[in-house]
Parts: sequence; C-alpha cells; structure tokens
Amino acid sequence: MLIRKMIASSVILGALTGGCLAQTTDDPSITACKSTGLLALQEKSKDISDLVIDMESVAMSKADTNVEDVPVKMVVLGEAYIARNGKTGTPDRFVCLLGDKGKVLLTFFTAK
Repeated sequence: MLIRKMIASSVILGALTGGCLAQTTDDPSITACKSTGLLALQEKSKDISDLVIDMESVAMSKADTNVEDVPVKMVVLGEAYIARNGKTGTPDRFVCLLGDKGKVLLTFFTAK
C-alpha cells in the first residue's frame, strides 16, 4: 500500500512539473546564448573577457509564440557573471530568446 502511494505521488508530481528541461553547460541553447551574449557585450566594452553562466539559476522554457512575425521557440533566463579583465563581479540577470533551429534572437543583460 505504501509503495502504491509513493508511486502515485511520483506520477502526480511528474505530471505537475510539466516540461522541465535539463540544463547542462554543453546544452546547445546555453552555448548559443553564451557565445552570442559574449560577442554582443564585447562590442559594447572591449574589457569584457568572459561570460560565465550560473547553471543553478538557469530556467529554460519551450515557447510557441511570435514577436511580430518572428517565431520564438525557447526562452532562457538566469544569472551570468561578466568577467572584465579576468575579474568577475556580481551576477547580472539575463534573458535569451531563441528561434527556429536554435538561432539566438535576443540576449539581454541587466544588473540586479
């Protein structure tokens, strides 16, 4: 009886959590967001040397929406440490929108 309740609880919990996505540093979406974000940041400030994504803060959500006529397929949110001249400071929040075939549509960073 106890085992049935545990299994039932696990199934219900799994159904409630829906489309959770596992995040790893080698996930193509994370890699695309990091590389595109780093390039965009370096265009604004040449002293930026690296971008470190805090994987524990990352939330990835599949999307099926549009901005104007551009399809958005994934939204990535989280925190990232921006390294300037090899030194990192406090984390910045970031948003990354991905479209068809994992193309990065937008990366946006903001200080907390």
